[in-house]
Amino acid sequence: MLLNHQELHEFEYVLKKEMEELRFDLEDHRIDAIVKSVLEERYQIIYRLFCRFAKPCDCRRYLRQKQRN
Repeated sequence: MLLNHQELHEFEYVLKKEMEELRFDLEDHRIDAIVKSVLEERYQIIYRLFCRFAKPCDCRRYLRQKQRN
């Protein structure tokens, strides 16, 4: 994937927003466990993609620990 500097920042922004929304949904107690597992898988995919472009300090910020219920 070839991106210029501006496109890279835009792409990072989109990924960050998506991860923030997924985090919000994962913390919602009204959402069923099956749906949450799918959301968690999606989060991990987006996070791995984000880590390819982002600075390590940004990656740590969005690192999600496995939730145990």
